[in-house]
Amino acid sequence: MLNGDKMAATLSAGMQVTLNGTAKQFAREKVFRHADHVFAAGSRTAILGPNGSGKSTLLQVVAGALVPTAGTVEHSLSGKVIDPEHVYRHVAIAAPYLGLYEDLPLRQAIANHARFKPFHAGTSVQDVARTAYLEPHLEKPVLHFSSGMKQRLKLALAILSDTPLLLLDEPASNLDAEGIAWFRKLLEGNLAQRTLLVASNRQEEETFACTESLEISRWK
Repeated sequence: MLNGDKMAATLSAGMQVTLNGTAKQFAREKVFRHADHVFAAGSRTAILGPNGSGKSTLLQVVAGALVPTAGTVEHSLSGKVIDPEHVYRHVAIAAPYLGLYEDLPLRQAIANHARFKPFHAGTSVQDVARTAYLEPHLEKPVLHFSSGMKQRLKLALAILSDTPLLLLDEPASNLDAEGIAWFRKLLEGNLAQRTLLVASNRQEEETFACTESLEISRWK
């Protein structure tokens, strides 16, 4: 693994995300509405609520993966607004519902991720595998990994990506006590000035790095 100080020095600065009257609706289901909030650059926010309350949908809207039904989502870096078509380049997300390149060997799966979401300077494919304690499995198809191994891989790919916005959806899913301790150390060592949003149903092991919180119910 790379030296922590060197890694922190190469990480992106934070992104500001502004919700202005943002809403998302599927058919007749209003997931959230009238969301007005500024996630300041470098802020660390927990999005809280029970399962099925819309936290994941909000994260996907913030990520630019879902288009809001109403209102806007604006992303900016150092005061410069980013074209919505380019937002994906600046966002890393780890979530239970997001798949991996499961048919590929781990080495190739990590390399494919890096093509679209480069890791911060000096981080190699082997560094990522080693960080996730998966180095012995570099030639093994991800399909054959356990749920815990897949979750460590998802988290390592997102957290080690050189992006100013980091989104984590229930990051402790499928992690045992040792895995949760690993996640905590990995996030603390690679957060720096990045903007962080964590969706959680109030688990301290997921929201420990957050300095503020929002209840998704405020936008129902």
